[in-house]
Amino acid sequence: MNERLKLENQLCFPLYACAKEVVRRYTPLLAPFGLTYTQYIAMMVLWEHKSITVSDMGKLLYLDSGTLTPLLKKMEQAGWVSRVRSTEDERKVVVSITESGEALQTLLAEVPTQMAGCVKLDSGEALQLYTLLKKLMQTF
Repeated sequence: MNERLKLENQLCFPLYACAKEVVRRYTPLLAPFGLTYTQYIAMMVLWEHKSITVSDMGKLLYLDSGTLTPLLKKMEQAGWVSRVRSTEDERKVVVSITESGEALQTLLAEVPTQMAGCVKLDSGEALQLYTLLKKLMQTF
């Protein structure tokens, strides 16, 4: 067998398996609030920026508009965000956080701490992993 084709020799596989497991562990923490993991990271962007175009949000989250549009539509129906066409450029849609969306930030404040308890790395290892993954992301 070609050694390069063995699963154990693939960098992509542990990345995939860990990412899937991390999202699975977020699910019970976010479900009581009606949020998916992808909605949660979109909320993180809005808690930080308050208002942003869909295209800029997509760049930050590495998501295309085909993924973001239905996601944001559901978030708008839940009352967490509003979407309006830009007055400067009608081709752009601006997403803004609502008061209800802001309130979620307080309710979800402990989620990062709860997730840190699921990841069995010390702070130095976690920082090293973050640094390497961030570097990898910048290559895409």
